[in-house]
Amino acid sequence: MKKMRELPDFDRPREKLAEKGPEALTENELIAILIGRGTRGRDVFQVASDIKKKLAAARGCPAYGDLIGIDGVGSAKACQIVAGFELARRYMQADMRGSRVASPEDVLPLVSYVADKRQEHFVCITLNGAGEVINTRTITVGLLNQSLVHPREVFAEAITDRAASVILVHNHPSGTMEPSTQDIAITRQLVEAGSILGIRVLDHIIVSRKGHVSLKERGYI
Repeated sequence: MKKMRELPDFDRPREKLAEKGPEALTENELIAILIGRGTRGRDVFQVASDIKKKLAAARGCPAYGDLIGIDGVGSAKACQIVAGFELARRYMQADMRGSRVASPEDVLPLVSYVADKRQEHFVCITLNGAGEVINTRTITVGLLNQSLVHPREVFAEAITDRAASVILVHNHPSGTMEPSTQDIAITRQLVEAGSILGIRVLDHIIVSRKGHVSLKERGYI
């Protein structure tokens, strides 16, 4: 792998992107543009290669803590990468606003980003009266294998959205597909709270790298 200073100007990532578009660049080159430069003793492409490995292992954006552990990646660069991925995720989700949800499978593209997370993420999808997506939000990020969520956190944004119903989703970092006693208890609590507010809980879906399980299909809703 050539170092940045060994490349002619026309073959450097920024110049190549400007002339040929982002599709012409390798992943290492795209990452090199994001981080800007390397450090003393480590060329930008060496750092980019290590970041690429983390991206592959995480199947997407790795955690801030994983990036900060790479030699040549400080807080600023780690934040740039995480922010870039989050911005892209939000714009992709925006494309799905207004889409109709009729089954658990319709939900999965909206929450694919949480399936491989190492912490438990609790997500709320708000829907209008026609069953169309209004918004998708991460409500809480929990510990390694538990997420503490309160009804007021779940329904606060649903009320703001004037939602008619919600679909709840959380991941199991352990990979297990079975709903825990806590999962069932919080589902029943949220169904009851939603009933009082006039916002139906249509389903609560558990996702992991192995697949998904619908608590509605299991008979808990």
